[in-house]
Amino acid sequence: MRWMFLWLVVLNLFYYVWHQQQAPLRVTEIAPLQLAAQTKSDIRLLSESAAPARRQGVPEEPVEAVCLFLGSFEQVEGAAAVEQRLLSLDIRSRVQSMDAAAGVDYWVYLPPLASRQASLRQLRELQARKIDSYIITQGDLSNGISLGIFPRNDSAESVMQRLRDAGYEPQLRELTRAHRSFWVRIAPESRRLADDSLLQRLAFDFKGLQHQLMPCEGIASPQ
Repeated sequence: MRWMFLWLVVLNLFYYVWHQQQAPLRVTEIAPLQLAAQTKSDIRLLSESAAPARRQGVPEEPVEAVCLFLGSFEQVEGAAAVEQRLLSLDIRSRVQSMDAAAGVDYWVYLPPLASRQASLRQLRELQARKIDSYIITQGDLSNGISLGIFPRNDSAESVMQRLRDAGYEPQLRELTRAHRSFWVRIAPESRRLADDSLLQRLAFDFKGLQHQLMPCEGIASPQ
């Protein structure tokens, strides 16, 4: 019996030690499974995730292209000669016209009457008084009577006063006087070929030739 008791004690001790050694192993086996399960729950497909907000940037305004212009010429033939010179040098260019305000003219007129026949009777009355007058055939003043276009305001006012004294009611309209000139526009892709030495040669061959940087479109109209 004594040996049996000792054997049970040793067996219990052995079981206790074995149990203590096996307990941590169970923890290390379970912990990774829990971590893997948690990681799996955090996985999202790209299609399930919310799309990132796009950056709301301020749209950039387009930069207006700038071209090199050579001119100016009173007649289109002068600009065409420069264009041909540039084309012979493989420099793409074209002639463009530009209209610039060159002053104001003053138009004295009588407004249209109820009918063309009435306006013609009024025209005959004016001509009988030796007042230069013409029937207007186009525009918003059609069938009105033109009494002259004057470069100075005081000249127009003098004619208007004369008409008032004769019993008429003239009106005045300002007309912008435009001056047309011709320039040669060098294409943006050929601008690098028009260096200072070339511009100097052109200025020597074409007296008074100038060069300016201006917007490629919007000011000039192609010929």
